[in-house]
This record gives sequence, structure tokens and C-alpha cells, in this order.
Amino acid sequence: MSLTEQLLRQLLASPAKPLITHYDDRLGSRVELSVATTQNWAAKTANWLVDEFDVEPGDAVAVRLPAHWQTVGVLLGAWWCGARVVAEPDGARVVFTSPDEEIDAPAVAVVSLDPMGRGLSTPPAGGALDYLSEARMSGDQFVPMQPTPGDTPALGSSTVDEVWTEATARAAKLGLTAADRVLSTMDWTVPDGILDGLLVPLAASAHLVQVTNADPAKLSARREAERTTADLPS
Repeated sequence: MSLTEQLLRQLLASPAKPLITHYDDRLGSRVELSVATTQNWAAKTANWLVDEFDVEPGDAVAVRLPAHWQTVGVLLGAWWCGARVVAEPDGARVVFTSPDEEIDAPAVAVVSLDPMGRGLSTPPAGGALDYLSEARMSGDQFVPMQPTPGDTPALGSSTVDEVWTEATARAAKLGLTAADRVLSTMDWTVPDGILDGLLVPLAASAHLVQVTNADPAKLSARREAERTTADLPS
């Protein structure tokens, strides 16, 4: 079973539950995703990766993106079809990158990071693809062609089983539960930032309030407005 399927197995009991609230203090934006919406983006991404790039379990997918609600769909979609998320583009089936980074790779997907989920205003250069515009045309449901074994690499050099075990152990150590609303300002670096900043709260079925480009002066107000119950260590 893939890492995404293990996460969704717990979360889908409450599909309407808010799962991710994303702030970007530099842009002044706030976006909230439910469990169902998050699953939808993950399914679209997984279908797109399989149909467009023939991604199979164990294939590398490079993710060079900030902590953002669109990054959640990319990561969960990659894991759902069995991909191994890495930082460097060498040998990756596809490289996901932001509009301000130029990557020389055979297959590049540019993620707009637009707060409202719009695609790029102009086509990306060099044959790169507009992830949001392309992936949104893919199916809303994903059924893997083959199961993902637990010993398949999923994040850096760690396998599906290793990542899941570590994420659940760290969540338990922090005392996180499905009732928690967790504030984080962590960067989602590969692998440690993604593990601690995204997978730990999701493994506990907690609501993640992610603040990107955080303004320290606004964090107290964010905690109060979102009624957060825990902070992730920075």
C-alpha cells in the first residue's frame, strides 16, 4: 500500500473535514482544503504522472517546491502512484519546480503557486508543462495499476514502511491527535522538512495550518484565528 493510501485510509472517514489551511504572508493569502479536495488533487496528479510520464513504483520524481497547498497535491499524487520523492533532478521522471526556477531536465512541470489555483499566465519556456492546467484535466479518482510494496523507496532513501513508521512515531511523541490544529512555519525540504512539516501532522489526522513566508509579528494572530492547539518545532 502506498504512503498516500495509508494516509487517506485514516482521513477519508471525514471527507468534509478541513485538512490543510495555507497562509502565504508575503502574498496575504489564505486557502483551506478539505480532505476530499486534497484527495481530488492527489488523484489528478497521480493520474497525470502515470498517463503523461509512465511513472511506476520506485521511479524518482523530483519536487523542488515550497510549503504550499499545491505542493500537497504534488506529493500525495507522486506517492499514490508509487514514486520516490527526491530533491535533485538527475534521473527523475519529472521535475516539479516553481516559476522562478529554471531546470534543465527532460521533463519539467512548473507549478504556478497561484493562491487561487490558476495556471501560469504565460506558457512555460523550454518545453516545460504547466502543472495546474494539465493535471486538472485528469481523472478525479485514481486506482493504481499495481500495489506499491512497503519496501518501495518513497522519500529520499527511506521506504514507504520506514516513512510511515517514522511519521506515526514522531506524531505520537508530540502527542498529536485528530483533534489537533497544528501551526507550522517549516520549509518542506526533502526529506526531513516534508517528513516533519507535512507527514507528521497528516499521520495523526490533524489539521495543518501551514504559514509560508511567515511574518513573526502575525503568528500570534494566526494561532488565535485558527484556534491552533500545537506548534511544530521549527
